[in-house]
Amino acid sequence: MEHLHVLSHSALTPIYVGFHRMQKRLSILIGIMGDWAAFIGAVLILGLASSWYMIDVGTRLTTEQHGPWVGWSSAGRIDADPYTRAHFARLGTLQLTSEIALSFLAFKDSEGNRLHSSCDYAVEGRDTSNTWWSLTVFNDRGDLIANAAQRYTYTSQSVALRPDGTFAVTLAREANPGNWLPTGGAGRLALMYTTFDVRGSLLNEGTPEPRELPVIRRVQCR
Repeated sequence: MEHLHVLSHSALTPIYVGFHRMQKRLSILIGIMGDWAAFIGAVLILGLASSWYMIDVGTRLTTEQHGPWVGWSSAGRIDADPYTRAHFARLGTLQLTSEIALSFLAFKDSEGNRLHSSCDYAVEGRDTSNTWWSLTVFNDRGDLIANAAQRYTYTSQSVALRPDGTFAVTLAREANPGNWLPTGGAGRLALMYTTFDVRGSLLNEGTPEPRELPVIRRVQCR
């Protein structure tokens, strides 16, 4: 009777060992490639996020902040940095050079609370004889708030001043005596404060004087 020749386990061992080693090396290679892909993806995401932040919010290098007010210090200038240019290009607005005009935006009150039409606010500041200024309220989409009184802004020429040269503008749903800007049911609010100086002294080469912007004080909420 003829016996079948069967390979022993020891005879197949080199094949199994070689296959196992190749599989292990391939797994390591795939793991390394996966790690690199994850790393490159994370770098791209972080890069895009930081670019968006620099364009949308800005940093101390591109903006100046005074309490709740934030302004882009190189707006409209020939030597403006790329992030400032991209910021206003995205908004689609044409800015006067910051050498004579500066606009500041506020989305919070001076205590850090989000501005909302369910609350009343007093915006208090001091009028300066050497600059023209305006104070305008918008909704969070940047639209003027429709109202029957058709009041949208106060300027240094239209605001009623106190005897000491200070002013107070009230933001509220209901009519208030004095300087009143209606907020209706707009929800979240944004304030813009613009100063204009034809002498070009807003940004000077020497040591700038401390900027004094209005205080935004929350009076009450409903």
